Amino acid sequence: MTEQDFWGGRRTVVRRILRGFSVDDTVAFFREIGVPLHEEPGGKLFPDSNRAREVLNALLNEARGRGVTMIAGARVTDVARQDDQTHRVITNDFDLLARHVVLATGGRSLPKSGSDGVGFEIARRLGHSIVAPTPALVPLLLENETAAMHRALTGVAHEAELTLWVDDAVEIRLTGSILWTHFGISGPLALNMSRHWIRASRATLSGSPDVQLTVSFCPGETFDDLEKWWTSRTRAHPQTSVATQLSSRVPASVSDRLLERAGIGGSTTLAHFAREDRRRLSHALVKWPLAVTGDRGYNYAEVTAGGVSLDEIDPATMRSRVCPGVSLVGEILDVDGRIGGFNFQWAWSSARVAAGAIST
Repeated sequence: MTEQDFWGGRRTVVRRILRGFSVDDTVAFFREIGVPLHEEPGGKLFPDSNRAREVLNALLNEARGRGVTMIAGARVTDVARQDDQTHRVITNDFDLLARHVVLATGGRSLPKSGSDGVGFEIARRLGHSIVAPTPALVPLLLENETAAMHRALTGVAHEAELTLWVDDAVEIRLTGSILWTHFGISGPLALNMSRHWIRASRATLSGSPDVQLTVSFCPGETFDDLEKWWTSRTRAHPQTSVATQLSSRVPASVSDRLLERAGIGGSTTLAHFAREDRRRLSHALVKWPLAVTGDRGYNYAEVTAGGVSLDEIDPATMRSRVCPGVSLVGEILDVDGRIGGFNFQWAWSSARVAAGAIST
């Protein structure tokens, strides 16, 4: 894990905070409180029991053992400066006075958990600037006109490459596994790309850039690479059908849909594969346009992009630069990581840095 796994605020700041509590530190911490972890393919860490409840119970037990008082069922509605050394935490039932206040409210993703954006409003009233929040790590919707493609492939997953184009220039290109669904695209690749497409498309409201998303079914390869591949395959296996040859590169269901949409007969042999058809298929394989109409929203988003600007916190302590006595950690800040546990680590690291500063 490095700062390259995150987007949003300055990566130099992200790097410094991550170093304050590393992945190794996280593994050691959970082992100490009775939750040994194991690594699964892709680098993801899970409790050996594979039970989320075990993680929750261990954290609650550790908090109780440390003498932490937890108050459930009370909603914080505001935080107000009382005097130079004290803040008043206002809830729907009572107020609390505190020398140190940590805003760890999350963003807006999964509102039913309480992470509904109230932290942003509290931070704003305390003087902070908010980078416009948007959903991130969220499935994307495709228009009905392309339904013949994504609906026919519902449940199919494969490696692919997504490219975001802004005014015909590459904004970002990502690779990974894509999952076709009845509503559009999901899977790690689509989730990672979602924050970039959403923020680029919303920028069009204040300007007029052209935002497009394309998928390549042959990650890392160009049109010329495929043309050479078709030529070599034709020489080696001239009587093989186009459909059979294409299915050696992509799932058969994807091959069938691509040939259908390109208007190419799958039974055509490579020896009789017209140059114009071959070039049209090669273009489709490396730059298939996706007509994205939107996203599934905060109820399906795993994280929120945007939030309190990192320029307004001290990365050595996580303390606010604009409101003394207040610290900010986790998703309320303008930092969001790619899928795979990175946002958990940002939460652990930023919280540990804040706690260390408060306790000294």
